[in-house]
Amino acid sequence: MTFPFEPTPEFAARLDEQDPLRFFRSQFHIPLAPDGQEAVYFCGNSLGLQPRAARAAVEQQFASWEERAVEGHFLGDDPWMHYHQTLTDVTAQLVGARPLEVVVMNNLTVNLHLLLLSFYRPTPTRYKVLMEGGAFPSDQYALESQVKLHGFRPDDAIVELVPRPGEHTLRTEDIEATIRELGDSLATIILGGVNYYTGQVFDMAAITRAGHAVGATVGFDLAHAAGNIELHLHDWDVDFACWCSYKYLNSGPGGTSGVFVHERFAHSPELPRLAGWWGHDPAERFQMKKGFRPMPGAAGWQLSNAQIFPLAIHRAALAIVAEAGGMPALRRKSELLTGYLEFLLRRLNLPASRLEIITPTDPAQRGCQLSLLVHEGGRALFEHLAAAGVIADWREPNVIRLAPVPLYNSFRDVQRAGAVLAAWAEV
Repeated sequence: MTFPFEPTPEFAARLDEQDPLRFFRSQFHIPLAPDGQEAVYFCGNSLGLQPRAARAAVEQQFASWEERAVEGHFLGDDPWMHYHQTLTDVTAQLVGARPLEVVVMNNLTVNLHLLLLSFYRPTPTRYKVLMEGGAFPSDQYALESQVKLHGFRPDDAIVELVPRPGEHTLRTEDIEATIRELGDSLATIILGGVNYYTGQVFDMAAITRAGHAVGATVGFDLAHAAGNIELHLHDWDVDFACWCSYKYLNSGPGGTSGVFVHERFAHSPELPRLAGWWGHDPAERFQMKKGFRPMPGAAGWQLSNAQIFPLAIHRAALAIVAEAGGMPALRRKSELLTGYLEFLLRRLNLPASRLEIITPTDPAQRGCQLSLLVHEGGRALFEHLAAAGVIADWREPNVIRLAPVPLYNSFRDVQRAGAVLAAWAEV
């Protein structure tokens, strides 16, 4: 960032006064530091903070259950039969989709498996899967099991992208070159939209174009992207995607998941999938007949009726995102917050042999997160931050992830964390 930053508390306070999103911090519960003041919570990339509205949202559904029992499915202000549909429009806006293309259901890895069953359809000659090396373990395990289900060996079918020697992130041109090299042997591409370890944002539009050019289906795990960066899944022509809601979307541990399926598959009942009654044609759902007839769009991948209590939290959390102005407003602040953190880290003037920022410098190639590669004493630095009230995230063997989230983090938070790091650097 070229913004003229300063490292002082007074400068951070001025930025906070000018921040149009500053009032949203009060809508979240902020954990306390050991000294009793509010902690600097930089772990939203792992678990977002609890919205103050979450408890009331769930209590409302407890009341409906208490007062109406089974009739809660049909009566009240938010009948459970249609509750999940109240999330459709805001979810579509969040990921740059059309309402037909999204549904909220299940958990992330369950949805990843459901989508892979439909979009990884290997043949004896086209069976390769492309993913980033060092992807989050759930993605690795899901792909390993999927290729085994089709009778292939993971070490043959799964191709992993790795950075060039001496680099920490992937170059788009290298990803595209690998796709062209695999050619008609490539069945499916599945990448994280944002790499969980480095914080790198992939060029999803370019990757999708390259994948389609060789006849592959293209999907993304957006666990670290949804609520973090602007997404345009429909316009990028992505085939499928899924994401969780408990990180940047602040919907609680193990919170519900979102699914995107491009509208070109909306009316393809022949597309193989695992079926459940909630994805069946609602006009016939209660006739209890054989013969699955999927609903149009992403809703046709539903299995079971909605989990109302997680959805209630998620709806309360999404309402805050919408009130804040959606992803464009959040990204404007996010780029400034993350740029300020990078400025304070660069001011430490530490040699790369001691500390490296392995997240791209270009704001277009990163979201909220900066990943610090600490070559010596990384765990000690992590514990030093925690003792000073800075809640970060440790990833083996030696990376600390810091994620200032625009909905609830302040510029003063960033300045405080920078001061703690400066004190460590002087030791």
